[in-house]
Amino acid sequence: MKALRLALRCAGLLGGLALLAARAGLGGESPVTADVLLRGGTLYDGSGQEATVGDVAIRQGKIAAMGKLDSVSADRIIDCAGLIVAPGFIDLHTHCEPVGPLAMRQNLNYLTQGCTTVVGGNCGGGTTEIAAYFARLEREGAGTNMILLVPHGSVRAEVMGGDNRAPTASELERMQERVDRAMRAGAWGMSTGLIYPPGMFAKTDELVALAQVVARHGGLYVSHIRNEAEDLLGALREAIQIGREARLPVHISHLKAVGPSNWGSLRKAVALIDAARAEGLTVTADQYPYIATSTNLGAILFPATELPDGLKDFARRIREDKDYQQAVRQLVLRRLKDNPRIVIASCAKHPEWNGKSLDEIAAQLNTDVAGAAIAVQADDGASIVRFVLSEDDVRYAMRAPWVATGSDGNTHVPVPGVRPHPRSFGSFPRKVGFYAGREKTLTTAQAIRSATGLPADILQLTDRGYLRPGCLADIVVFDPEEFIDRATFEDPQQYSPGVRWLFLAGQAAIADGQASKSLYGRPIRHVTSPSGNTP
Repeated sequence: MKALRLALRCAGLLGGLALLAARAGLGGESPVTADVLLRGGTLYDGSGQEATVGDVAIRQGKIAAMGKLDSVSADRIIDCAGLIVAPGFIDLHTHCEPVGPLAMRQNLNYLTQGCTTVVGGNCGGGTTEIAAYFARLEREGAGTNMILLVPHGSVRAEVMGGDNRAPTASELERMQERVDRAMRAGAWGMSTGLIYPPGMFAKTDELVALAQVVARHGGLYVSHIRNEAEDLLGALREAIQIGREARLPVHISHLKAVGPSNWGSLRKAVALIDAARAEGLTVTADQYPYIATSTNLGAILFPATELPDGLKDFARRIREDKDYQQAVRQLVLRRLKDNPRIVIASCAKHPEWNGKSLDEIAAQLNTDVAGAAIAVQADDGASIVRFVLSEDDVRYAMRAPWVATGSDGNTHVPVPGVRPHPRSFGSFPRKVGFYAGREKTLTTAQAIRSATGLPADILQLTDRGYLRPGCLADIVVFDPEEFIDRATFEDPQQYSPGVRWLFLAGQAAIADGQASKSLYGRPIRHVTSPSGNTP
């Protein structure tokens, strides 16, 4: 039904441009003109079907025609022989906030990956002021299109602060009102970050009550689930339960099994989701194609739910409170067992630690790894990269037809001395160029679908994600011989090569390999379905 709805919508958007397609195909009419003609490319349409060789005509920001278009003339004809032409990539999971200086708003580290649209507000964090944020994007512009989720953790913090308790009836109503307002302003769903405070303090019934508001608007529930390690299956069951009770689609953020003792359990997780889908529920996921994760040190080694009063006044208490010191140390020692290698990505107070492992810092401080971790956290903490995923699990997950590509990255302008996760610069070329192109873990058609038609279907976008006449001309043209990730864990701030052309609604954000200084990205607002997701 989704495919039929998309086809009908695209056909409706085509309007008068359908005549262009018909004339181009028949060849019996007088020549017609497109704005841009992509000639002789290898076309992957986003459906997962194998490629065909043909032309794509762009007119007035939309795909006007496809096929053998010998009778079509154009203001600009681009020779795409030997190049792949695909829908612009849609990143379902980012923490991008393309506002501020031009270099940040350009979002170049995503444009060079072939991304035309990114989704923000993930993991329960970000702005709840959707209308104001979109208005600012419209005024200032952005390099990529922007979709937003309303973040549960931020909503909870606005109403309840950091309290570890259930909401009162009045507080729950106020949270529901905020979610409703965000959905009316164009949010596409609600995200959760259930390993981060204050979202982690929410019980299932609170999440169901808020998800029901999202369901009334036809949105989806997007979850960084409560546990990705020893209780991965239990956490997935909770997310599926929320979808079942609230009657809305469920999307699992960065599907993975964390820690060597849990490697292999991802196959059970995939089977669990397959069973839910067979039941008739809509459950999907995204994944970044790396064996390391990245977040803040506190979330991994110092979870607030496992410490007396959480991390409140941590630096003072770790110095003065012997009982707290002992509790913290035992917690860290236990959690380090399944976190064999943690590397500092960025530590504001100690930049000399950036790129160093906790083992190396421990040697410098003449302590053990637990002592090093406590010292880092006591000095305002740090963002980290931790090598805790199985290569076999990563490859297994990406073959599932309902797993999209999502970087879990940020807008980055290269800055000396920091070591962010390379996913912000290389997720999409790594999936397409390395795993599909070189490793043959999946086909190129499957890899491209995971970045185009599949995320469009998950979001129920009706005018992007596919190469089809009438859809908006968000298109990437890349050289399959060059399109691969350069960013590494040792040198992560490397833009990806290979994108020759990148169009947003027909405007060239990258032209002949050079990024434009113009910003063609726009906010994409969700429009409430007449009947939402409720029966």
